[in-house]
Amino acid sequence: MNSLFATTAQGLEELLKSELETLGAASCKIALGGVHFQADSRLLYRALLWSRLASRIVLPLNDFSVGSDGDLYRGVQAVDWPSLFTVDKRFAVHFSGTNAAIRNSQYGALKVKDAIVDSFTRHGARRPDVDRQQPDIRIQAYLHRDRVMLSLDLSGSSLHQRGYRDAQGQAPLKENLAAAIVLRSGWQPGTPLLDPMCGSGTLLIEAALIAADCAPGLTRPFWGFSAWSGHDEALWQETVRDARERARAGLAQTPSRFYGSDVDSRVLEKARQNARRAGVSALITFQAGEVAQFVNPLPEGPRGTVVSNPPYGERLESEPALIALHNQLGRIMKSRFGGWRLSLFSASPALLGALMLRAERSFKAKNGPLDCEQKNYRLAETAAAPGQGEGQIAADFANRLRKNVRSLQKWAEREKLDCYRLYDADLPDYNVAIDRYSSWVVIQEYVAPKSVEPERARQRLYDVITATLAVLAIPASRLVVKARERQKGKNQYEKLAQKGEFLLVEEYGAKLWVNLTDYLDTGLFLDHRIARKMLGEMSRGKDFLNLFAYTGSASVRAGIGGARSTTSVDMSRTYLEWAEKNLRSNDLVGRQHRLIQADCLAWLSMAQATFDVIFIDPPTFSNSKRMADTFDVQRDHVALMAELKRLLRPGGTIMFSNNRRGFQLDDAGLTALGLRAQSITDRTRSPDFARNRQIHHCWLISHADKDL
Repeated sequence: MNSLFATTAQGLEELLKSELETLGAASCKIALGGVHFQADSRLLYRALLWSRLASRIVLPLNDFSVGSDGDLYRGVQAVDWPSLFTVDKRFAVHFSGTNAAIRNSQYGALKVKDAIVDSFTRHGARRPDVDRQQPDIRIQAYLHRDRVMLSLDLSGSSLHQRGYRDAQGQAPLKENLAAAIVLRSGWQPGTPLLDPMCGSGTLLIEAALIAADCAPGLTRPFWGFSAWSGHDEALWQETVRDARERARAGLAQTPSRFYGSDVDSRVLEKARQNARRAGVSALITFQAGEVAQFVNPLPEGPRGTVVSNPPYGERLESEPALIALHNQLGRIMKSRFGGWRLSLFSASPALLGALMLRAERSFKAKNGPLDCEQKNYRLAETAAAPGQGEGQIAADFANRLRKNVRSLQKWAEREKLDCYRLYDADLPDYNVAIDRYSSWVVIQEYVAPKSVEPERARQRLYDVITATLAVLAIPASRLVVKARERQKGKNQYEKLAQKGEFLLVEEYGAKLWVNLTDYLDTGLFLDHRIARKMLGEMSRGKDFLNLFAYTGSASVRAGIGGARSTTSVDMSRTYLEWAEKNLRSNDLVGRQHRLIQADCLAWLSMAQATFDVIFIDPPTFSNSKRMADTFDVQRDHVALMAELKRLLRPGGTIMFSNNRRGFQLDDAGLTALGLRAQSITDRTRSPDFARNRQIHHCWLISHADKDL
C-alpha cells in the first residue's frame, strides 16, 4: 500500500474525501488543502484517472524538521533517489514556504536539487539533468514553519488540466472547481443542466463528463508517474482501457442533455471547441444570447438544474449592471423554471441577494485568491405568473419615480437643464437620491438608520437599481451608484475612485464639467442652480469674488452674466484645475478670471482687493490640516461676515449659502456689524428640490444703508 496525499482547492477537502472513498481509498484523513489516503497501485491509477476534484496526487517521501540549510540538505539526502528514477530522466524541484533558516524559496529549491544530484553521484552515477519546463520527474518540497514535506508528484501538471481546454473566456473556472460546483449543485445525472452564462463551457463539460461516466483524465497527454521507477505500465493501460469502455457506453446511454448560452459569441465558439476535445459535444447545445433571452428549452419537462458562475464586481459603482443582471435572472427563474433547481457560484455573494430567492444550502470555496460562495435554490413547483415573477420590482417606488419624471422632465427641457434631481428619499423605505446628468443617472444611497437591518437595506437598493433602469429605460452602463450619508462637513470631497472620466453638461446655457464616479459629489451642486443664475444677473459689469469656489460653477455663471472680473479661491488644486476647465469651456479666459489656491479664511484675513458681488458657500465644518483653525459655520459665520464686509464695496452684495440643518442666522450680530440680510432660500429652491426645505439656506447680505 502507498501512503498518498491528494491536494485540492481550499473548501473542497470534505468533497474530495468522499470521492476518494467512493473510488476505494482507505484511511482517508482530511488536512488543510487536501486528503491523506492509502492505496495500492491499481487504486492509485484509478484515483489519478478518475478524480474530478484533486489538484495533484503526490507520494510523500520524507517529513523532517529544518533548522538550517544543512538540515534541509540531509533530509533530502535521506531519500533513496536512484530507486525512484533513473539518471537519464530530467527532473525539477518546486519549493514553497520559508522560515528563519530558509528565507528564499529559490534557495530552498537549489538545496533540494543539490541533495538529489549528490545522491546520484554518491552512488557512482552521473548527474541527472534539471529541466524546469518539461521535466520527467517533479519533486514537491513544502516548508511550513520548521518542517518540510518532501513528495514525488505523480500527476505531472495539475489534474485540473484535463487536456480539453486550451482557450478560455474571461475569468475561467479551473476544471476541478467546476466539477465541485456541479456536484454540490443538487443536479442529478440523467436530468438536464443549463448554464445561461457559460463562458468557455467548463461547468457544462464537467457535468457532461459526469453524466457520461467519462474519466476526467482520459484526455491528458502526460503524467508525472511515467518516469517513476514504481510505475506499472501494464496496469496503467488496463485502467485506461476500462475507463475508455465505460466512456463509450456512457456517452451512448446517458439521457442527460446540457444547454449553454453566453452573450459573447467568440467565447461560445471556444466552448464548442472545448466540448469537442472533451468528447461530449453531442450532449451540449450552445446558443448565443443574453440572460434576458434565456428560456426553458424543456417547458414540458423533465425538470433539471440551472448552474452558473455569473460575473461579479469589486466596487459598488461597477455593480449596477450586475445587480440588474441578477435581479433579472431571479425573475426569469421564478416565471419560467418552476420546479427546477438553481445553483450559483459567486465571488460577490452579496450580489446573489438581487435574485430575491431564498437559498436552501450554501457552500464556501476558494477560486484562486478569491473567497467565493455557492448557493443552491429550489424553485416553486408552479412557475410564477408573468405579472409576478417578471413583474415590476418595488412598484410603489417605480410609480413615484415615474410620476416625478413626468412632472420634471418637461420643466428641465424648458429651462435648458441637463442635470436635475428626480427623486430624494420621497418614500421612507427607499432612502436614496436620484439625479439625472444628461443621459446618465446617479443613485446616491443614504446610510440606513440602525433600525433597518443591513441585508434589508441592501435588498431595497437592489430594487431601486432594477426599478430605476426599467422606469428610465437607460442601459445599466449609464447608471452610477454611490453610498453616502447626508452631507456632513467635507464628506462631499472624499475621493472614491480615479477614473478621471468627465461629462460636459449644460445649465441655463452654461457648459460645465461633472465627474460622476470619482467623488461623492459630482462637481456641480444641483440645488444651487437658481442661486448661480441670480449671481449671473447680479454680476454684469461687476467684480465678482467666489470663496470656497469648488469647481467654479458660480464663477462661470458670473462670467457669462458679464462680470468685469472673477476671482475664485479654493484650497484644492484639483478643484481649481476643474474650475479653469469650466471657465475655458465657456470662453472665459484671460487675466480677468483669476484662480487662487489658498486657505480661504487665511486669504480673506489678508486680502486688500474689494468686490461688488461676493458668493460664499462654506463647509458646515472643517478641520483640514491645511487650515490654521477649525471652522464651524454656525459658530463662525458672524466673524466671517465681518471679514467679508471689509472687502465689500459700497452698494455691493454678498450671497451667503450653507446646508447646515437647523442653521440660524445671527441677525443681531449682522446688525452690529452694519450689515442687513434678506432670506432668499425659498426663491433659490427649484422644483426638483421642492420637497426638501432643508436642502440649503441662502441670504443676500449688504451694507445696512443699501436697499435689498
